[in-house]
This record gives sequence, structure tokens and C-alpha cells, in this order.
Amino acid sequence: MDRGTPIRYFDHAATSWPKPPAVGKAITGLLERGCANPGRSGHRLSIETARTIFSVRAAAADLLGISDPLRLVFTANATMGLNMAVSGLVRSGDHVITSSMEHNSVMRPLRAMEAAGASLTVLHCDKGGILDPCLVESSIRPETRMIILTHASNVTGTIMPVEAVAAVARERGVLFCLDAAQTAGALPISVEAMGIDILVFTGHKSLYGPQGTGGLYLRRGLEKEMTPLLKGGTGSLSEQEEQPLFMPDRYEPGTPNSPGIAGLGAGIEFVTENGVDTVNKKEKLLLRRFLEGLSCLKKVIVHGTGDPESMIPVVSLSIVGMEPSLVSQVLDEEYSIMTRPGLHCAPAAHRTLGTYPQGTVRFSFGCLTDEEDIDAALEALDTIAG
Repeated sequence: MDRGTPIRYFDHAATSWPKPPAVGKAITGLLERGCANPGRSGHRLSIETARTIFSVRAAAADLLGISDPLRLVFTANATMGLNMAVSGLVRSGDHVITSSMEHNSVMRPLRAMEAAGASLTVLHCDKGGILDPCLVESSIRPETRMIILTHASNVTGTIMPVEAVAAVARERGVLFCLDAAQTAGALPISVEAMGIDILVFTGHKSLYGPQGTGGLYLRRGLEKEMTPLLKGGTGSLSEQEEQPLFMPDRYEPGTPNSPGIAGLGAGIEFVTENGVDTVNKKEKLLLRRFLEGLSCLKKVIVHGTGDPESMIPVVSLSIVGMEPSLVSQVLDEEYSIMTRPGLHCAPAAHRTLGTYPQGTVRFSFGCLTDEEDIDAALEALDTIAG
């Protein structure tokens, strides 16, 4: 392969790339201006950093339909937020409901709580990765504490019936936690209007921020119930040796990732200026082009619904007679096309699809992908499959 061949990046479900130029500028800009420790000192640099963080908190809240920015806690990633929610709210004897399409960032904390005395129901989705909301309602017990669900699968892109499940949870008095790692910035989300009690998101995917950023939304009142995962200095109530009860301080001990949060703010600004609906429309056009092209290729099998209206731009495929790892390697080495093979940290999803243990080749893209990238990928797959 000629190393001058342009890179075609199809691994957005792992992390988006390239980032908007403003993201890097926001990070270095804060470091150069004086990235002091916010909330810990009274000098101007500390105050300015604190203002930067609050402005990003407000921007994220506005994008996600959260009326009070202080309900939003910054985390290192979605995994951290999911661990905070599960370990902080689920107790021995509680029952939790989830789906068979979940990422290990959901499944592993739940399995740990199961080992500690909680019970777990994993609802089986169909071969397209679709969950029937009726299964959720029929699985609720008197001891059911939480329903936790991915917004869209990181394996097939299948969008879950979030609002229907949220309505069931609300009617039955059960907490509803949504994992929006793949969808924050890619799909419209209005936390309060959709009846979401807990929302977890990451900053480095469809929000185009840097790695090491994310967030957790907690409905008012839950801070009285959710035990903090970490405890320590917050810069507030320093005379006390107990963790503060108010948000966001209760769940943000220690020095924050201020440069990363500044970069996240630039990513959110990029998404907001373009508009989530506009981003979603472009991604669906690219997704439709890719799926239509795949349907013409012999020996290529697409897993999931194959319907661009019920997906985000995440596509898992197999080539008959070829290991996913080999396909991904050839795409990289011969065509400079970056994909991800294997189980994608979601073995339960692959068992649902019938692709366990070999997994699939995953193509995932975003609004900075163009038609030329799609066509180059289709041409490469045609050659490899042939």
C-alpha cells in the first residue's frame, strides 16, 4: 500500500476522528492562558477555569434538554458514569432489567452487583437487535429498582425504543437509566421530556470532544440515594470530612480534567452550530448509500436491521469464508480503511446476532465522513469479497 493513500476512518463508534480544529485550540488555549485548579483557589486563574467548566456544563445541559446544569456531572467516560449509576443505586436484593444488546460497560457492573446479591433479567432482542417494550413491562417485579438500556447498539447501530421503555418505567415507579455513549450528539435527546432519570454519555464520540471526557445526569432527588463512587476534596465545605450532599460536587471529587472539558465544550459547540437534526440527516444519507452498496456485494452479510431509519451509522458485516480480523487487517494495510473487528466489548450482542465468538467487521462513521469515503470502502469490500 502507498502510505500516501488517504486514511478512510470508519471507527467512530470507538472514538470520532478527525476532531474539529476548534477542539484542539480550546485545549491548548486553556493550558496557555493559565489552567488553574477550579474551585480550589480564589485567584483569577482559578476563577476563570471554573467559569470555563461551568460554561461547558451549561452547553451540555442545553444540548441534552436538562433545565438545571448543576444536575450534570462530568466524568472520565461513559464507563465511569455507568459504574457510578449501578454501584451507587443498586443494592443487594434489588432487581435490574437490561437488554441482550448491551456493552460490557453495562453488563460487567451489573454482573458484579448480581454477585453481590442483586438479581438481573437480560431481555433477549431479535436478530435485528430490536427490543420489544412489552417484554420490559412483563419483567418488572416488586423489587425492580432500575431499567438500564443502550440508546443505540455499538454493534449494529439499532436504536432502542427509549421513550416507550421510559414511559413503562415511569408508570411502574422504576428508575430508567439510558446509556447514550453512541447517541449524544448524533440523535436528538431531551432528558426531561423523554422521562430519563439517569443519562450517561461520553464526550469523545458524537460530541467530537477529546478522550477522557463524559457526563452523568441525575434526576433531582436521586443525589439523596446514589452513593458516590469516589470521595474526596471538592473545594466546597472544606471544613467537613463528609462528602457534600449537593450536586455536582457530591460526584466530582478531585481535580477535574479542565483542558479536556474545554475541548469537549468546543465539540459541543460544533454539534450545536451544525444542529443535531442536520448531523443526523447527513449521517442517514451516508448510511443509506453504504447499505445500498453493501446489498449489491456477494458474500457480504449485514447484521442488524439494515434499515437506515432505525439505525445510527454503525454497521456490522461479515464476509463469507473470511475471519473478521483478517478482513479488517486487509482493509487497513491495503486500502488505509480503519475498521474494528471482533466482539466490540459486547459479547451478549453478538450472541443475540449469532456472530459469537468470531464477531464481525464494524464500520462506523459520522458527519465528517463523506461520500468518497463510503464509495472507497464499498470498492475495497467488493475486491476483498471477490
